[in-house]
Amino acid sequence: MTDKPPKVKDASGPKGKKAPKVKQMELPNAAAGIVTRFPPEPSGYLHIGHSKAALLNDYFAHIQYPGGKLILRFDDTNTEKENAEFQDAIREDVALLGIKPDVISYTSDYFDQIDEYCVKIIQAGKAYADDTPGDVMSAQRLAREPSVHRDDSIEDNLARFTEMKKGTEEGKRWCIRAKISHANDNASLRDPVIFRCPKTQTPHHRTGDKYKAYPTYQFACPVVDSLEGVTHALRTTEYNDQDAQYKWILKALELRPVYIWTFSKIQFVRTLMSKRKLTKLVNAGVVSGWDDPRFPTVRGIRRRGMTVEGLRDFMVSQGPSKNVVNMDWHTIWTMNKKVIDPTAARYTAMDSTHVVCKITGLPQDGPYEETKPKHAKYDLGDKKVVYSQNILIEQDDARTFAKDEEITLMNWGNAYVRDIEYANSTASQATPDGVADGVSNLGNVTSMTLELHLEGDFKATKKKITWLSKDQDLVPVELVDFDHLLAKDKLTEEDEAHWEDFLTKQSEFRTEAVADVNVWDVKVDDFLQFDRKGYYRCDKAPSQGERGVFFKIPTGKE
Repeated sequence: MTDKPPKVKDASGPKGKKAPKVKQMELPNAAAGIVTRFPPEPSGYLHIGHSKAALLNDYFAHIQYPGGKLILRFDDTNTEKENAEFQDAIREDVALLGIKPDVISYTSDYFDQIDEYCVKIIQAGKAYADDTPGDVMSAQRLAREPSVHRDDSIEDNLARFTEMKKGTEEGKRWCIRAKISHANDNASLRDPVIFRCPKTQTPHHRTGDKYKAYPTYQFACPVVDSLEGVTHALRTTEYNDQDAQYKWILKALELRPVYIWTFSKIQFVRTLMSKRKLTKLVNAGVVSGWDDPRFPTVRGIRRRGMTVEGLRDFMVSQGPSKNVVNMDWHTIWTMNKKVIDPTAARYTAMDSTHVVCKITGLPQDGPYEETKPKHAKYDLGDKKVVYSQNILIEQDDARTFAKDEEITLMNWGNAYVRDIEYANSTASQATPDGVADGVSNLGNVTSMTLELHLEGDFKATKKKITWLSKDQDLVPVELVDFDHLLAKDKLTEEDEAHWEDFLTKQSEFRTEAVADVNVWDVKVDDFLQFDRKGYYRCDKAPSQGERGVFFKIPTGKE
């Protein structure tokens, strides 16, 4: 079963703007029509690196050149790593990215045709069968030495390919290699393998046991690109050496050429991208699953609070670059903040260590309500603010107060600090002399009295604090913040051998709190801001007897 992906809404701002067209990313021959493809291997969940490729392909086909076509093609040629679970998960991940492909296809749809093209390339004398052991083949390629089978007859090569397709013991010994150049300076052109039999005859998740031999990605991709009408193949710079192989295969098979547009792969500091490592963390229970907010997976970053627009804007801004750099997360979260801010209603929450304060000088008796806007700049509707003689304030604020100091209660007015009771003193005599380095040295505050001074000048006060009336239906919530999984920016080759030693000791922080009555109406996936605490995404809506769970969204300032 797949992890159920979060149905995270897209906060696209007041006008829902799409990413602008970027001149540096214009494609040649675009006037003739654009067809792009995103070809993931169904062997894992998509991560933020994959999302760059997916979003750029979507960007060219639907934004930079409206009217184009985007193909989501599953490169399902490796039965030993792929399965239907990952295939379904990728379809969900693509939807989470806000991408709607025009066509969904599978390389396995073309297996019969790819077989025929393999026969054709053998018949043309441009490929041969080889049973050289893998380690020996690698050593020969490194030494630029030819295989002993390089000049075998076409008839022998075809016969061996037939045995491969039957899956016989004889056939399993062989692979098919393109006959390009065994001594080429470009290692990817040193007679690469283009067809092979899997080490284990695992049934294909779509075709079962029908096929016994499968094309490599390097052979299947250019063939299917040409057959499906792809006009522009977007490939990361790590494929630069293989681009020559891609073009050679199309020319050798007399297939329509495809234009290759390259872009840099994306890497982030303190981030694990390896499927193997991420799988190990999931299986070991270090994280909650593939959608854990600390994961760089699409569902993980979306659950953390990343929006489609913020992600797209970042990827498009990085698109033209050919340099691979280890990026900080700050830039992408800063872009995301610009998207969520206009949609995030403002509420108030207090940690469980809060202090109960008595208020004197209320303008009217008993608790009363006023209506205030949910956002000072954008029309997000109104909320209720409850005023009463009993309020809650943060312990961290209370410990900085001195007796008779004037402070500001945000969205209410000024007040004088009168009596203060401390855990380590019964004296109600906190003075400026009793506050060292801005914090009381008498321990936590246990109670306090504030005298309203609503006509006071809020500009003259140094301390402006949030508060909550105790006399309302407070909402129990849990506020969750996260750190990076890795404690080091980038692992060296030596570090890779024991990468688990570099995991951050604690990367999840949970705080119990209470929030104002309006938070009862918050739904899963809503974005909001708790005053002075930050932006959050609702991961679990509050209900009677159940705390609401809110994940803190980075803003780029952390």
